[in-house]
Amino acid sequence: MLRRKPTRLELKIDDTDEFESVKKELEARKRQREEAESGGGVGGASVISVDVIGGGASASATSSAAASRAELINERIGYKPHPKPSTLPTLFGSLQF
Repeated sequence: MLRRKPTRLELKIDDTDEFESVKKELEARKRQREEAESGGGVGGASVISVDVIGGGASASATSSAAASRAELINERIGYKPHPKPSTLPTLFGSLQF
């Protein structure tokens, strides 16, 4: 087997500048998305009420999104979960003593 020399990676100032600019852009997008989701109310009371209502809605939306995401993944990989039986006869079958 031929052995090759290790690759040398150098960190340049341009690379760090590019990283910082991309990081700032992503943070700005995230802030805009959060402001859009919170409703962007001007008054303090309206912001609180929107946050309280939006918090409950986002929690249920998050759980449904997680469930649908899990379903999509299961479908993609071909996994079909079987429902768990909840009654004793289904757990043990029809055993007769």
